Amino acid sequence: MSKKRIALLSFAAFSTLMISASFLEPATAKMMKGENTVMVGGAAMYPSKNIVENAVNSKDHTTLVAAVKAAGLVDTLASPGPFTVFAPTNAAFGKLPKGTVNTLVQPENKMTLTKILTYHVVPGKLEAADLTDGKKLTTVEGEQLTVKRSGRKVMIVDAKGGTSTVTIPNVNQSNGVIHVVNTVLMPG
Repeated sequence: MSKKRIALLSFAAFSTLMISASFLEPATAKMMKGENTVMVGGAAMYPSKNIVENAVNSKDHTTLVAAVKAAGLVDTLASPGPFTVFAPTNAAFGKLPKGTVNTLVQPENKMTLTKILTYHVVPGKLEAADLTDGKKLTTVEGEQLTVKRSGRKVMIVDAKGGTSTVTIPNVNQSNGVIHVVNTVLMPG
């Protein structure tokens, strides 16, 4: 191979590498900043992003995201907070009686939907370690939730006596923390 051809191939390889690096740099920069991400619904949840920015990427929370949009709560959950959100998965919404979700997202049911969603939000940032057995949490909706612990397992008991288990704790956000739960919590 001629020196000219080797130089040309080297230049082409270097150029390709530099172009690739420019596309990968934002993701790499985030990882290099030392963000401790948690995987939820197949997506990394970045502590530098807010609750809404992260939730929209979770394949397990598409129903919750649609409900938050229908209730007009996007701006609230994107605000500085801080908030603790008990985030029900799609499977949690699937446990509700058939047709419930479709009914709740209708414009005429916005107040009921808002009441249910704000019942999953507690002012302040509460890590799993802060959720001690018997602790009463006053929600943004105004009613209380009760923490029940069994060993390392954290459960949240709603006003109707329903229990939801935290399946992924401590998903930190720029404006609070999310605890993924497996059942929708219902106010009284």
